[in-house]
Amino acid sequence: MQWRESSRDELPASLPAEMEERLAGFMRYLDAERNASPYTLANYQREVGEFLRFLAAAGIRRWEEAEREVLRNYLEWLAARGYARGSICRRVAEVHSFGAYLQREGWTAGQPFVALQAPKARRPLPDVLSVAETVALIGQPDTRTAQGIRDRAILEVLYAGGIRVSELVRLDVGHFSTRLGELRVLGKGDKERIALLGRPAQQWLRVYVTHGRPQLVGQHGATGALFVNRLGGRLTARSVQSLLHHYALAAGLEKRVTPHVLRHTFATHLLDGGADLRVVQELLGHAQLSTTQIYTHVSRSRVRAVYLRAHPRARPEGAGDPDGQVDKEAE
Repeated sequence: MQWRESSRDELPASLPAEMEERLAGFMRYLDAERNASPYTLANYQREVGEFLRFLAAAGIRRWEEAEREVLRNYLEWLAARGYARGSICRRVAEVHSFGAYLQREGWTAGQPFVALQAPKARRPLPDVLSVAETVALIGQPDTRTAQGIRDRAILEVLYAGGIRVSELVRLDVGHFSTRLGELRVLGKGDKERIALLGRPAQQWLRVYVTHGRPQLVGQHGATGALFVNRLGGRLTARSVQSLLHHYALAAGLEKRVTPHVLRHTFATHLLDGGADLRVVQELLGHAQLSTTQIYTHVSRSRVRAVYLRAHPRARPEGAGDPDGQVDKEAE
């Protein structure tokens, strides 16, 4: 059965009753036992449901009928629609999770989709800023204005705390301990952790809470949000992205700077400074150490670049000075 010329519309609009029931049970499991976010639930509902509709279109009625050829056709079907390897890998992981649920609940004797293997997606190294670039970025807001004070506090917190932008915009005033200089952050799955802040970030947050925020809230009424817009409402992730883009241009940075780039920078600078990987994992709120380990590759690449630039015998003979092509490639 070939799907190369098919369109999404060729899949059936509904599922056989048993598939529908198992999918509904899986969603309840993700919600109640895994405490998955609404975004994760929506992805699983849509993408696992799409996989099941593909099986239904292929005439599959029992889980054990999903043989290797059918599963390979599913991968071809995804690839024909232009999905990136990372997106395909995510869908495969979701299907495997669904298969593990079926096995755990006794609906199948084994993992029914074990033969479904997506191509390994190469994980690119995250972009990071140098210390000088970070300092230049953070120094851009005009702190003579309430909005500038707010923006300076945001930049300081993103870099010093390494928190996600989704976590930043969810912060309430009560989440900041002025005495301890810490933030109580609600991460993925509403898991709570403490974000530590350095003195500059603590100081600018205090200035913002004391002077900047009251001016922005003004007569617009009380709100519990820590970071507010000029109308006194809670700041959005899109607004934070926009202000970062503005200040990156003002600082003359050629790199694309996003809140996640500052999170990458936070982790990389900690490791460059000798921090333990498990400490960085805790500060980032990663459930798995393997997620944090990508930052060690960034640090090693930076160490290698410095070595090639600095050591007189690190470069091939005739390679030129440290600003030559060899070093540019290493960086």
